[in-house]
Amino acid sequence: MIDVTLIGTAALAPIPERALTSALLTCGGHSILFDCGEGTQSAARKAGVSLMKTDIIALTHYHGDHIFGIPGLMQTMFSAGRTETLYFAGPEGLADVISSFMKLIGPLTYDVALIEVPEGGLKLSEVIDGWPRAARLSSFPTKHRCVSQGYSFTLSRAGKFSPEKAEALGVPLKQWRVLQNGTSIEVEGRTVLPEQVLGEPRKGLKVIFTGDTAFCGSVIEAAKGADLMICDSTYGENERAELAVERGHMNFQQAAMTASSAGVKELWLSHYSQMITRPSVYLPNALEIFGNSICGYDGLSKTLRFEE
Repeated sequence: MIDVTLIGTAALAPIPERALTSALLTCGGHSILFDCGEGTQSAARKAGVSLMKTDIIALTHYHGDHIFGIPGLMQTMFSAGRTETLYFAGPEGLADVISSFMKLIGPLTYDVALIEVPEGGLKLSEVIDGWPRAARLSSFPTKHRCVSQGYSFTLSRAGKFSPEKAEALGVPLKQWRVLQNGTSIEVEGRTVLPEQVLGEPRKGLKVIFTGDTAFCGSVIEAAKGADLMICDSTYGENERAELAVERGHMNFQQAAMTASSAGVKELWLSHYSQMITRPSVYLPNALEIFGNSICGYDGLSKTLRFEE
């Protein structure tokens, strides 16, 4: 199960009804915050989610509207008595950005660490205790006016466990869960592998957060088969397609083209220009290409569950 909440949906500067774009993903009691612009803390409170136990802040790039909320959030975590390490992920240049913020913040009650999230993916349980073993965070290159990347979060699902096969192999009942979790065991001097008692892997869950990006093949490739994609949709009008490319963004139509080409299940449009006062006016531009397009709004949330 994965919970996803859009904390803000604005670009460049927050406005009263729209905070800067960020999203919180929670799985197994652990959370990742994607981007953290000015005002993210107050927007999270309005959305009814807590950022205090965030494990990782995953940054897509270092423009101010995506990072200026970090020092304040870190100080609030300090005031709340946080002791757990706070991890940061981001493209090239992350160390310099966090170093600059640390000079503003001062001493903390917790450690700060940087992690690299490769395109091939990072198994989160190997870095942070408590994450589900099947949870993986990956990055992918995006096309913006600076070095940038998006993120893919996947929660894989093992094949169905066969009690009959386990019994035939003499596996004690108390060790069934070990095999279900993907770990081999020893039984009477023999090694029993998970694949000996599990069927074919079942469909897992996948969430995409693009950050700022123009329409490009790398985003389509990364988003293939995603259950949910939160996508840059800075401009509403179809006529602004060239401007979107020039500025490293997408319009509603291009976001829908990305979702359609990638075969995602659901598209949340986000990162709206301040010129867009009513995103729903432009929603038809997306719907004519991808029918399950939704105008994201601050506080929009969804729980993703495994298919039976």
